[in-house]
Amino acid sequence: MRQQMTARRKKKKRCQWCVEGVQFIDYKSVSRLQKFMDSKGKILPRRQTGNCARHQRQLAVAIKRARIMGLLPFVNY
Repeated sequence: MRQQMTARRKKKKRCQWCVEGVQFIDYKSVSRLQKFMDSKGKILPRRQTGNCARHQRQLAVAIKRARIMGLLPFVNY
């Protein structure tokens, strides 16, 4: 007998920034920015975080600014 496969639909991730109504992502909010980085210090892609394109671009700029200011590391080992 064949086992019946059940297809599960994943709930589509919503952009956290849009839900909260944030217009501009601040580079000084380090704890929030770290949630969008992996353990090596890389910026996570949109498909993984669920951000919209607009906020993903702002997020990347904010992380890069925080790195230059010394608030976030470029690389984690």
